[in-house]
Amino acid sequence: MILETLSTLFLVLGAFFSFTGVIGLFKFPDFFTRVHAASVTDSIATILIIFGLILRTDFGLVAVKLLFILIFMLLTSPTASHALAKSARHGGLLTLAETRAPKKEDND
Repeated sequence: MILETLSTLFLVLGAFFSFTGVIGLFKFPDFFTRVHAASVTDSIATILIIFGLILRTDFGLVAVKLLFILIFMLLTSPTASHALAKSARHGGLLTLAETRAPKKEDND
């Protein structure tokens, strides 16, 4: 009973963080803040959902497979978000603050 309640709590919290990441994708003003919102909430949602699923198993081979999936996701998701933001920056995409900043002109 306790494991089922804890599992449900983890799954609901994981769904909540995933949903807040989706809201961040639509509400934040520029690309970099959107990537940040998606990557941070994706990581915490993955942890919570997989822990919730592990609590629903019999702690055998399925739990080990879920742990491997969790490790893989925690290694690849932040790396992919970083690579995406770095390639956007390298491609010349500016942040919102940089696009709104007044341009410095030479008075010479």
